[in-house]
Parts: sequence; structure tokens; C-alpha cells
Amino acid sequence: MAESSTRGSPDDGAPHTVLQPPDWPQPRGFANGIRARGEMVFVGGMIGQDKQGRFAAGFVAQMKQALENIAAVLAQAGASPRHIVRLTWYVRDMDEYLADLPALGAAYREVMGRHFPAMAVVEVSRLVEPEARLEIEATAVLP
Repeated sequence: MAESSTRGSPDDGAPHTVLQPPDWPQPRGFANGIRARGEMVFVGGMIGQDKQGRFAAGFVAQMKQALENIAAVLAQAGASPRHIVRLTWYVRDMDEYLADLPALGAAYREVMGRHFPAMAVVEVSRLVEPEARLEIEATAVLP
């Protein structure tokens, strides 16, 4: 089995280590794996609805709001988005997710910075809230 290269370590201020097999192409916008040690925080599925119950307009805006909601829950544990080791996105329409990746990436970085955890994106036929375009779950680890 090939050794994996790593980037991000406690020495450079990153709380976790990104795992990247050396002969694999570098992923864009996510990590293939993360090594983490510490206290785990699980954030249930967040949608693009603010604390007043209003939905943001459009997919990108809902994604940003969902990530902001995740950050708010993490703050209750003394964590921030940089502690996230895994995101699972459930999207109603994969074409809508893929429609404007530059805008999606910019909105993502506004909340997450340049932190790209392990991630999966799955298209689903339905979410509990009819107006929701996506739902995002997060797992974070505090060192």
C-alpha cells in the first residue's frame, strides 16, 4: 500500500491532517481524507433557513446560510469551520449544484475559508422542508 502524503498538521496551525495519496490527483474543493484526534462534534442536517425561518433565495444563498448555521452550532462547542473533518451534502438537483461552481466556491469560502474537509454530495428526491434546495451535515473534531 502506498504511503499517503499529508498537508496540514498541528505544527502549521491546522487542527487536522489532510490525507492525500501521492499518486492521486489533487482534489478541488474537498479532501480525500482527514486524520483527526479529539472531541467529536456532530451537526445535524442544516438547511438554508435563517433563525427567523426565512429561506435564502436560490441554491448558492441557501448553501451559504446552511454553512453559517453549521458554524453557529459549532460555536456552541467552542469550534469553528476549520474543525470540520467531514461534510455530507444532500442536494435536490445535482444540476443546480453544478450550475455555478465559481459562485458556489466563493460563497463557501466566505464561511469556510480555504478549509476543505472530506466531503460527499448526494442527490436526493426530497427533503423534509419543501423550500429547501439542500441539507448539509457536518462532523467536527476539536483537538
